[in-house]
Amino acid sequence: MFATYLIGLREGLEATLVVSILVAFLVKSQRRDRLPQVWAGVGLAVALSVGFGSLIQYTSTSLLRTSGSREMFEAVTSVAAVVFVTWMIFWMRRAARSIAGELRGKLTDALAVGSLAVAGMAFLAVVREGLETALIFYAAAESVAGGTGLGSLLALVGGIATAVVIGFLLYRSALRINLSRFFTWTGALLILVAAGILKYGVHDFQEAGVLPGLNDLAFDISTTLDPNTWYGALLAGMFNITAAPTVLELTAWIAYAVPVLVLFLRKPAPPARPTPAADAPATDVPADVAAVPSPRA
Repeated sequence: MFATYLIGLREGLEATLVVSILVAFLVKSQRRDRLPQVWAGVGLAVALSVGFGSLIQYTSTSLLRTSGSREMFEAVTSVAAVVFVTWMIFWMRRAARSIAGELRGKLTDALAVGSLAVAGMAFLAVVREGLETALIFYAAAESVAGGTGLGSLLALVGGIATAVVIGFLLYRSALRINLSRFFTWTGALLILVAAGILKYGVHDFQEAGVLPGLNDLAFDISTTLDPNTWYGALLAGMFNITAAPTVLELTAWIAYAVPVLVLFLRKPAPPARPTPAADAPATDVPADVAAVPSPRA
């Protein structure tokens, strides 16, 4: 359940920061009359994300009649979730310094168009996080015992609620955290979670008969790594590390986790500095709490 909590926290905080930037910009610009359109767009994005998650769950449990088709569906969603996780963490690392300026620019353009444009801009800014959350949550929850049950759902909601509280405190300038460090640590953990999801997807492909080697175990340490112990349950639930993986599962886990972690933790090259110009407005913001401007500034 900690994996789904982490997903809710990470994705929820990204969405909360986006909303905070939009709201703070409108407040500072004396355009509070457009706040209802922002909240309408956010609400529609949340509703669509919940509906998408429900559709995924309904497809798996009700529309697919055979175990083979369900295995294939879970395998494909697992691979898709890994792709989204990988893209999301690298995109956030690259865009963290400029996201506030980009959002302000887009919102300025939307204000010039009208109310629907403001609502649409807020909707598009949040819906990506929501759809990603629904897909990744389903894949992560299905990769551990219990599936998308009440416990996993409560963990996801708890992570989102925590993110909303953190975002609100940042918005009110009541809390200061190093968001760059936060996203680095959570990004590294999510890479390991994604490796476990990929391992689960490979296992589903093997059970569906698409990939060979279902009975070819890499090792069996069931006597040492008892899944009934707290540490065995933690490793299985967080990173899908099991006592008896197949050769192909283990290969997929290592082949994804090692190079992606190395690339992610490698210090990125500093961006090229533009030619200084007199009185040029600054558009970049640091990847920390400064990305969420206070409405009282």
